[in-house]
Amino acid sequence: MTTPHAGVFTERGRPMKEDWKQSEGWLQQDNLIYLGLIGLGIVLVQPFLTVESLDTSAMVCVLAFSISIPLMAFLIMINQLQTQHRHTTYSNYLALTKTVAVLSACAGVVAAFWHITWLAGVVVSVAATLGLGIYSAHYIRIERDVQARSAE
Repeated sequence: MTTPHAGVFTERGRPMKEDWKQSEGWLQQDNLIYLGLIGLGIVLVQPFLTVESLDTSAMVCVLAFSISIPLMAFLIMINQLQTQHRHTTYSNYLALTKTVAVLSACAGVVAAFWHITWLAGVVVSVAATLGLGIYSAHYIRIERDVQARSAE
């Protein structure tokens, strides 16, 4: 009996069926990030809705989230579509959309803290960079451990 995606291969050359559990995990993680950033954006932009004029940092915050919130909402919808069909795609336009959405959300967060005080903007930028570095290092370690186990 064949599955709907029999013969479909991932970018690593393995059958989709073997990698689906990992792909589904990535989609869920992406959705969690997008939902968190959308919620954060709504909270950070809300005080600026009734202000008559915005200073530069507030304007950057509002514009950055006006870019990122709709893009992340559509990325969640795309991830849901991929989950329903158990089929992930890795296209340049999706990679670009993810990059623009997340970077603009990060710019919005930094601008919101900068609006309070420039020092808070610098601190949140440094902390985010440090967190990304720690996440990346841990991800590399886990991947190395998984590869070592699968080679045994």
